[in-house]
Amino acid sequence: MKTLSLSEELKNNAYPGRGIVLGKTPDGKKAVAAYFIMGRSSNSRNRVFVEDGEGIRTQAFDPSKMEDPSLIIYAPVRVLGNKTIVTNGDQTDTIYEGMDKQMTFEQSLRSREFEPDGPNYTPRISGIMHIENGHYNYAMSILKSNNGDPESCCRFTFAYENPVAGEGRFIHTYMHDGNPLPSFEGEPKPVEISGDIDAFTKEVWESLNEENKVSLFVRFIDIETGKYETRIVNKNQ
Repeated sequence: MKTLSLSEELKNNAYPGRGIVLGKTPDGKKAVAAYFIMGRSSNSRNRVFVEDGEGIRTQAFDPSKMEDPSLIIYAPVRVLGNKTIVTNGDQTDTIYEGMDKQMTFEQSLRSREFEPDGPNYTPRISGIMHIENGHYNYAMSILKSNNGDPESCCRFTFAYENPVAGEGRFIHTYMHDGNPLPSFEGEPKPVEISGDIDAFTKEVWESLNEENKVSLFVRFIDIETGKYETRIVNKNQ
């Protein structure tokens, strides 16, 4: 599969929804994670990312305008020992609690399915990064309805061992804008990862649709030491 330009993938899609990128820097020394959220409704757009321990959570930018918090307020990123969990919903907590009880990433998600927001039935996308003794691997998951049929949940897990330097995988909730919104199809896309954390953050943020983008989280983790740097960008200031 051809490695794609992440910025072009984003610029050519007005509404990928929520997206996760996991991968490795060009020098092979750091693990990379990015998570962004977008919104079409005022409720979805009324959000910011804030730090929460070693992870982040979403919160209302203007609490007085919050309508329904159920699917938009959650912790997208949590850290469990040498594992970093990144998801588009409260399944972050499901994975954290499951893996804390020695369940696998895949087993932890067995109790969950796509979001109950018909007719979209937004997929739940999740990622897990594992860094130990100078080694790094990651996996991604998508739980989606069977072509919009809420009676059937399709579960896909993709695992990446010894990731290639300068490459990542990109998975997002929607193929493009629409009514109902069409779910992501296929395996996570191979994308180029370039630059330092600030250049990469700038590239992703500036490539997202100006009207729909809401917030972006980026983290670079040193594979040898486990130390990390984080960037958070919020449209609401």
